[in-house]
Amino acid sequence: MQTSVFPPFASIVRSFLELDVLSWVVKEYDIGVDEAGRGPAIGPLVVCALSIKKTERKYLNDLGVQDSKKLSRKRRELVYEKLMGKSEEHGWGIGVEICHPANIDKWMETGTLNSLEVELFAKAIQKAGVAADVNCLFLDACDVNEKRFGENVSEALGSNWKKCSVDSRHKMDTNDVLVAAASIIAKVNRDKEISILSRNEGLDLGSGYPSDQVTKRAIDLLCCGEIPHEMLRWSWANVRRSWIKQNNSPFPNRFSGPTKNVQQTLTDWE
Repeated sequence: MQTSVFPPFASIVRSFLELDVLSWVVKEYDIGVDEAGRGPAIGPLVVCALSIKKTERKYLNDLGVQDSKKLSRKRRELVYEKLMGKSEEHGWGIGVEICHPANIDKWMETGTLNSLEVELFAKAIQKAGVAADVNCLFLDACDVNEKRFGENVSEALGSNWKKCSVDSRHKMDTNDVLVAAASIIAKVNRDKEISILSRNEGLDLGSGYPSDQVTKRAIDLLCCGEIPHEMLRWSWANVRRSWIKQNNSPFPNRFSGPTKNVQQTLTDWE
């Protein structure tokens, strides 16, 4: 009797099933997204998306990841360096979007801060991962309506991302370690940008938030020139008030003349 050279059918089925399961496990990624610098009148708004395998979340806890606001600057930078090392080791995807004041102001002429964040979240996600590999998006919602924010981000991502579930909630950086890790990366990148601005101007800019007295003094100084300084968000009310107080004249239009490198649509962030 001739012996078959083909393996039993059951073996083939089992092999394909095992391969399929292995592929599914390897490709099941989560992406966490958060921002830093939404409210400040000085410097950029930074959004970070971090993509990791579901099975690797435990590493984030081992690294001491927490909501960036709960960490001192020194501790935050230490955890950031560990995150960068672990990311390189495991091939994690990181998407960082830095939106500078002029770009924020241009957007605000026809849009809102919430709609800008939707665009930035979507762009960061697209940089961090491949739609086919991602199972779930975890978002720190920037809209009073958490569900609406998630739906808007999903819509901005396009049809390739429709299969991904979206978990969009307030305080997600406190409740989800992956979003907390994204918050650390966003915050450290914003801090670096502010440090560069401070060094270039020779001026302590403070936190950038309206309640910060150091920031208030910095804004006043940055409104003493012929026009408000380019590092300021001219569309912010406290910048406008400072300019009028310092100059006793109407607030200028940032885009009355030719502008350079101004982001107007999602594709402008290439």
